[in-house]
Amino acid sequence: MHHALTALPLLVAAAFASTPSDAATLGYLGQQVLPTATQFLGTQVGGLSGLDFNPVTGGYVAISDDRSTINPARYYDLSLDVSRFARSNNPGSAGVQLTHVTTLLAPDGNAFPSNGVDPESIRLRQTPSGGTSLLWTSEGLRSGATFQAPTLREATTAGVHLRDFAVPSYFLPTGSAAGNQPGDSGIRNNLAFESLTLSLDGTRAYIATENALVQDGPRTTLTGGSPSRVAEFSIANGQRTAEFVYRAEPITNAPVAPGVSADSGLVELLAIGDRQFIALERSFAEGVGFTSRLFLADARGATDVAGHASIGDVADLQTMSKSLLLDLSSLRNDDGSPLAQDNIEGITFGPMVDGKRTLILVSDNNFNNAEFTQFVALSVDGELTSPVPEPQTAALWALGLGLIAVARKSTRRA
Repeated sequence: MHHALTALPLLVAAAFASTPSDAATLGYLGQQVLPTATQFLGTQVGGLSGLDFNPVTGGYVAISDDRSTINPARYYDLSLDVSRFARSNNPGSAGVQLTHVTTLLAPDGNAFPSNGVDPESIRLRQTPSGGTSLLWTSEGLRSGATFQAPTLREATTAGVHLRDFAVPSYFLPTGSAAGNQPGDSGIRNNLAFESLTLSLDGTRAYIATENALVQDGPRTTLTGGSPSRVAEFSIANGQRTAEFVYRAEPITNAPVAPGVSADSGLVELLAIGDRQFIALERSFAEGVGFTSRLFLADARGATDVAGHASIGDVADLQTMSKSLLLDLSSLRNDDGSPLAQDNIEGITFGPMVDGKRTLILVSDNNFNNAEFTQFVALSVDGELTSPVPEPQTAALWALGLGLIAVARKSTRRA
């Protein structure tokens, strides 16, 4: 399906061109499920961590986060028939058709070695010549004696490496493997470059860390969030142009026992306007399962922290504003049962259905037999808008509370 995306910027921009009145609501159209161990052209289908729609062809690309340990690092071309999606936890897979698999090659032109890369997100890009290329992220690694830099890369649709973008040095993991010693910096292991989206005009790319860089703050807990970084890059020259702080929510549910696995973070972004996004946050608790939420996020009023190795050095820091759009725990199947959520990590716009725009989500099954590859379709009713940019600083919160107190005193005097 390797065709030009000539109409992509115009098609996406037109969807949000009108002046919004009320925020959109999302309807549940249904889902499809591929069981773990599904095979396609000699590869195991799984680990689908990123998804993107081509409105010209009506097809999709999905990247696998296989670290070249099961099969070489790869992405899939596929088609989705939303009319076959069902509001059921046993919906079948007839609406999912895999059409091609492509190996993603290392800069030296060879397949990546085992554990040599960690693909996480993918987006299609229209090139200046009118062709199509891929942007994709590798999360990076901070584990044991092995450190890998997080990367944003461009490749041909045949998987051939074209270039790496210039990721600032303070994202690179340095110091201890645990990242808990004085002087440690950079990404945390498995909490790094999960997100990737392109601006509506195709001139900028945005990546985000799942949780804070080591020097920026703690990872998420049951009682506290984590300041993720969202970095903006120029597509033209590959240079970072701005950075903002997005505060990821605390872990949603407590695990079944103390000390067992639980985490939460920002796993994908989808641009809906100028520095405005849908943010996908995913939380997990051992024995409880996954919870995913969609937020409207806006960087227009946020502080540009580009060049600051630590956000602790930034005075009067204003984080991105955000508001809840949908908690997937609220979705119900036709029989009244809640949607069974897997490890949802990818989001893209889909086709028009009954005159409404759609959102398509995909889950990373971790190649785990207890999990599954899940495609969820949502309808968009109304215009998607981000919150009005508001400073998110402690000082301004205090000022607001002070003004409320003054107003109350004035009312009493009246």
